[in-house]
Amino acid sequence: MKQSTEMIDMNIEIKELQKKDFKKVIEFAVKGMHFDRYTENKWELDIYGRYFLYLELQRASQVLAAYIEDRLVGVLMADMKGEKKKYLSIWRKVYLFLIEKALSVGYKSGTDKYDEANQEMYSRYIKHNIPDGEICFLAADSTVQGKGIGSCLLKRLEELERGKRIFLYTDSNCTYQFYERKGFKRVEEKEIKLEIHGKEVPLVCYLYDKKL
Repeated sequence: MKQSTEMIDMNIEIKELQKKDFKKVIEFAVKGMHFDRYTENKWELDIYGRYFLYLELQRASQVLAAYIEDRLVGVLMADMKGEKKKYLSIWRKVYLFLIEKALSVGYKSGTDKYDEANQEMYSRYIKHNIPDGEICFLAADSTVQGKGIGSCLLKRLEELERGKRIFLYTDSNCTYQFYERKGFKRVEEKEIKLEIHGKEVPLVCYLYDKKL
């Protein structure tokens, strides 16, 4: 496997995610996952980005934030078996319920197909693997490149969860090549077509796996 020549900025500090930076994480999600390819409506982008952030915060037992001089530059969230959820919130749970109802108007068909593809891949995956957890979110500031932010976050997770097997979902609309460079193996994939606002969007869903 080709080794990465990426340089890691030694000024990166990994610490707890601050609530004042939640909006920044939403921006990372929208840009990193290219939600703008599905809609150009800024209101919809913000709502879906916030929904995605709150959904993963409710699940996560590990929330690692990367800062450079008190500026948030990246976030990793993981749901590890047997570990306490760190950001559970009744208010966020209610928000998620309401937004799911609203999203069902324009996105129901697309989100169903995406979820079904992930469930199908996972069902095949667990026939031969027993994962200890899932990386449910990893994104970095797109304006800060070449600093090794994602690598630094993954390294910290490996230090905390060494020896455990983890998996993650991604797709052809994201930078899945990053995980391959970091030693993750693509073990499942599924081609789908999303229907969003009357448009058909082809997509390939992936499931990656690695023992830390």
